[in-house]
Amino acid sequence: MKILVSEKVAKVGIDRLRDVHEVDTYSYLTHEELVKIIPNYDALIVRGETIVDSEVIEAAKNLKVIGRAGLEVDHIDIQAATRKGIIVLNAPQGNSTSSIEYTLGMILALSREIPQAYYSVKNGRWDRQRFIGTEVRDKVLGILGLGRVGSGVARRAKAFAMKVLAFDPFISEEKAAEVGVELVDFELLLSKADYLTLHLPTTVDTRNLLNKEAFSRMKKGVRIINCAKSGIIDEKALIWALEEGIVAGAALDNFEQEPLDIVSPLLKMDNVICTPRLASRSIEAENEVAIGVARAVIAALDAEPVATSLNIPPVSKDVMSTIRPFLNLVEKMGTLAVNITEGRIKQVEVRYNGRISMVDTKILTLAAIKGILNPILQEAVNYVNAPEVAKSRGIIVSEVKNKEARNFVDLITVSVKTDKGEHRVAGSLFGKTEGRIVEIDNFRVDIDPKGWLLLIPHEDCPGMIGKVGTVLGDNDINIISMQVAQTKDAGTNIMIVGIQKEIELEVLIKLKELTGIQNVKKVYFA
Repeated sequence: MKILVSEKVAKVGIDRLRDVHEVDTYSYLTHEELVKIIPNYDALIVRGETIVDSEVIEAAKNLKVIGRAGLEVDHIDIQAATRKGIIVLNAPQGNSTSSIEYTLGMILALSREIPQAYYSVKNGRWDRQRFIGTEVRDKVLGILGLGRVGSGVARRAKAFAMKVLAFDPFISEEKAAEVGVELVDFELLLSKADYLTLHLPTTVDTRNLLNKEAFSRMKKGVRIINCAKSGIIDEKALIWALEEGIVAGAALDNFEQEPLDIVSPLLKMDNVICTPRLASRSIEAENEVAIGVARAVIAALDAEPVATSLNIPPVSKDVMSTIRPFLNLVEKMGTLAVNITEGRIKQVEVRYNGRISMVDTKILTLAAIKGILNPILQEAVNYVNAPEVAKSRGIIVSEVKNKEARNFVDLITVSVKTDKGEHRVAGSLFGKTEGRIVEIDNFRVDIDPKGWLLLIPHEDCPGMIGKVGTVLGDNDINIISMQVAQTKDAGTNIMIVGIQKEIELEVLIKLKELTGIQNVKKVYFA
């Protein structure tokens, strides 16, 4: 078969592909050039620069697989590929060691001011007193996110005799103990950490997680390391914290704007190290990623199971025709369930009632896990690796089936149990294809899971809708839908508000401060 490699991929991967297939390689293709030539190919391999949108996919008459040599797939339209039956896969593990080692390198460079000392010598100075530095031994390393990279950093930091604390509400205490890490809450981590390293995805909940308020609660003299994602640190707040002396130094490999503007205040600060997104780049990582994506593409072209597939694995046509309308709905139900959940996830139960209980629902359960874990983990969770990711975090997953269904011909319920309680989201189809969320805990609702939603439980008293509407209107937030649901027990309602754009933290705080408002949760459905 014919394989197109549209960006530079390490030679070891290309050689492996050429052992069995015909391969054409390019260092760069414009979007127009890609659309023009893609009909000739059975497989496409890209890095991070090639945009594989719906136009490319529609033009790909013979395409069977898209391989990403690396982790991130934001530039690939996975839904469009799935609709055409094209497998999308990546190579997520090849650069983990590179990222782990780079993070440790940044910690040491920050502690001993190695780049600054080198620059000083290069400019003819010999400032031995200026660059004495500090040891990492017996210091507290705080880790935000204990996934593959975060855990690797923790293990290696222990070898430096550091005390390691971590905040990750989605991993069990038992799993953290295996790594030798003490789990703590976010507030305690901020107050105790001498070093704080980030290993989280950028999501609705983690965007600007380290803001001015968070920096204000940190231990004075803390050092910040970010070799993960941009968007988690509010850079203006970081600059303020550096100027105030709250943060003693920062080592950054990701930025809100890339390339980093030459006039950025970060580049003028002697206690800040900036690098151009190098954490995942090493010779070994490049080779591992190339070999990994080559193996996976060859397997996919041979119709073999692919562990790094990011969309639907093969199932029978009969089963797929039944479950297809539910797939997107169930994943969004999982996303909603985890967004209203607090505490550490212990168990996920997916209950099937009605006709849907009589078919193989494994893929639907995987969709629920995918929806629960993807918003909170740095690593991509797909239909193939979802069980292993859940298991690695100590999450028990179960299915319950019953042919009987009340109120609906088919009803699927996703329950998430944590150490602080349980939340439940149920959904069904209206007609044959329209997925709707019909229950949240004890509230009967009717939600079309699209765009931005606010979930606002509140006291059952007059004027609540007006209060919420006034705050949103005053802050230029357009309401596109609204409904109020009541539990069987009078006293508490829930308001579900569809809004046109993301709501800022300051507006959320204003809503939460309204008399009678019990909580405010924001959720985004892609």
